[in-house]
Amino acid sequence: MATNKKDAEWEEAKNKCKLNAETLRMAKEMGLNPRSLIKNIPSKSEQWKAPVSVWIQDMYEERQAKANKKKALKERSVKVGILL
Repeated sequence: MATNKKDAEWEEAKNKCKLNAETLRMAKEMGLNPRSLIKNIPSKSEQWKAPVSVWIQDMYEERQAKANKKKALKERSVKVGILL
């Protein structure tokens, strides 16, 4: 039953935030909560706020860049350790 409720919440977030399957996958992969996506829908007075789909994509790209940088530093330190 919990799975059905969670699926319903994700479906509601998908519809309200106008997300496609790829953006929804990114949000789930990052561990975002469907309620937090709905809460971050910009209102009329929040013109400065990006749409939820753009917000998710930007956050995903930032996290991927950070993870790649960390991975590269780890590989570099392993190579240096082998050479010494």
